[in-house]
Amino acid sequence: MPLLQGTAVAIAVDLGLVAAAVAGLWVGANWFVAGATRLARRLGLSGLVIGLTVVAFGTSAPEFAVTVDAAVAGNPDISVANVVGSNVVNLGFVLGGAALVRALPTSHDLVWRDSVVLVGVTALVLGLLWDLRLERVEGLLLLGLLVGYLAVLVRSGSVGGTVDTATVSSFERTDAARLVVGLGIVVGAAHLLVGSAADLAGAAGVSDWVIGATVVALGTSAPEFVTSVAAARRGRAGLSAGNLVGSCVFNFLGVLGVAAVVAPLPVSPAAVSGTTWLLATVVLVAVLFGTRRVLSRPEGALLVGVNVVNWVVDFLR
Repeated sequence: MPLLQGTAVAIAVDLGLVAAAVAGLWVGANWFVAGATRLARRLGLSGLVIGLTVVAFGTSAPEFAVTVDAAVAGNPDISVANVVGSNVVNLGFVLGGAALVRALPTSHDLVWRDSVVLVGVTALVLGLLWDLRLERVEGLLLLGLLVGYLAVLVRSGSVGGTVDTATVSSFERTDAARLVVGLGIVVGAAHLLVGSAADLAGAAGVSDWVIGATVVALGTSAPEFVTSVAAARRGRAGLSAGNLVGSCVFNFLGVLGVAAVVAPLPVSPAAVSGTTWLLATVVLVAVLFGTRRVLSRPEGALLVGVNVVNWVVDFLR
């Protein structure tokens, strides 16, 4: 009985630390984006450049920090599972949840360019993980593809328009400090989240992959979930779908690419099955985007259901 009580206490403590880390990621990412965006505007950078660099990195800062920290800490399953799981959450709970609030209109570029890119990138990552190892050279390949993708977006001029100029119209002395402190909070919270998640996996008797693809992924995707649902409620639903697809591409090419360059990532067989499920989800999303050029509420419910089923399968495996 004392042993069981001790285990229960340990799990409760780890859950509390995970919750604190998620809150830290949220606050830190928001501070970083706000400070860096306004500072970049003050320096005369265009909205396009800000969108491609500052905002793109800031919104993916939680995934980036957690994934790289897990790779350095010797938890490769958590590292890869966070990227795969975050994309599943983004396309399931976040995209589906936003569509439940209000139907999401799609665009020609989203259907025929970005969705196709996401399908191709997901299939590529699945192929790279097939031997249960992601090498440095493969990480460099992913980063090279990210540069090419960004070059296409720059040429098309279709990115950077999501920056809210109302929030960057003026520069305050505290913005530089907000940027530095925000980034520090993100890094510290990421380290806390990885350690707590690994302890939680051990105490609960589940694998690092399951914890990384569920608890950690949901935590790093929490800011995107709240932001997307809020945008849908305010009538800006059109931003949600494109931003989430772009985030998924960046997670695979940028976040996972950097993590693999920092440290080669040996993974368990669950990485292959998890990424296969994600590929099926990505194909489903691409098909739904192409039907009537809108993601309806029933289709949003379907995506949320797919995410729930994926989690149940992971925990039962």
